[in-house]
Amino acid sequence: MSLPSPFTTAHRSYVKSLYRRYLTNELNWTIRRDLWRGKALAIRAEFERNRDVRDPRALAAILEKAEADLAERIHPDPYRPASAPDGTKCVILNSFQPRLGPFFDFEAYNASH
Repeated sequence: MSLPSPFTTAHRSYVKSLYRRYLTNELNWTIRRDLWRGKALAIRAEFERNRDVRDPRALAAILEKAEADLAERIHPDPYRPASAPDGTKCVILNSFQPRLGPFFDFEAYNASH
């Protein structure tokens, strides 16, 4: 994955997106908000620790390591709101279910006997 050049608006957006993805992933693993808050503070501290890195190569290495760490810790079944398009209460999903035909074809059975 190519990273945006450091110290630009695109770079700031990328880092903010990475931060939000970290927080969302931790929230998928931790249901209770009071426990999640401590983990969120630890994530924030990690991002703040690397805030003053000015070397583009070191910054690229830090971001690649963060992406790899996030990919390794990604939740296999993330939380989806019930009303989301892939949620449990989505009406759209019901229209795509295949229709069940008769379980036993009585007409074909009666015609053969």
